[in-house]
Amino acid sequence: MGSQSMQAKLWGQRPKDWAAIQEPTVKSCYEYALEFIKLKSSDRLLDVGCGTGYFISLAAQSGADITGFDATAPFIEEAKQRNPSVTFFTGEMEELPFADNSFDVVTGFNSFQYAADVKNALKEAKRVLKSKGKLVAMIWGEKEDCEATTYLKAIGSLLPPPPPGAPGPFALTENHLLETILEDMGLNVLASADEESIWDYPDVETAMKGLLSAGPAAKAIENSGYEKSYQTTLDSAKPFIQNNGHVVYKNKFRVVIAEK
Repeated sequence: MGSQSMQAKLWGQRPKDWAAIQEPTVKSCYEYALEFIKLKSSDRLLDVGCGTGYFISLAAQSGADITGFDATAPFIEEAKQRNPSVTFFTGEMEELPFADNSFDVVTGFNSFQYAADVKNALKEAKRVLKSKGKLVAMIWGEKEDCEATTYLKAIGSLLPPPPPGAPGPFALTENHLLETILEDMGLNVLASADEESIWDYPDVETAMKGLLSAGPAAKAIENSGYEKSYQTTLDSAKPFIQNNGHVVYKNKFRVVIAEK
């Protein structure tokens, strides 16, 4: 049993808002990763937790052979519209349906931390990676570098208390745990960079659509209702409303790149 049943339900509520508004907010991180790995047309790339395919649309410009994989069928439908020539699969990231040593690059942007067992998901990513292949994982940066922590706290206040010892959104960030896990798996960490990600929404309405399209927000809506979730999120966003009406959060995401 993996993460698919829970995550698909949460992330599939508002796929069009996620595709149009929220997924592009980390474009700078996608670009950093692509600049580092320098995809070639002969490469095979697997994007685990590909969402609605925004990163894939950038990676596809290299001419590489790309496969998208996600737990959420509505996300995959959006991704197919964005990238009609790419092959997509739905399933468990802890049980990838690919042969050993199949890909030159495996990416997971803001995805591995949602696995039911993070280590198992990363082991699967390593399994399907060729020798000398590269694994790219993106997670949150340090709490103090992420203004969106206010949004996360607001959403968290609408959820039941997590069980003791449950990992939070920054669990893999703290003490560079992700890098430690990768090294313990025998991977060689080539880079770990905290890249700036500015969430710049043109107005409050767009910001609310984007923020409420994420899986944790869907969970809050399920638990506390849409109206309360909307108002709580709006209240948390007010300090970030600029004079021109934009809503701006300054964040950093950590991009870790390792070699098999």
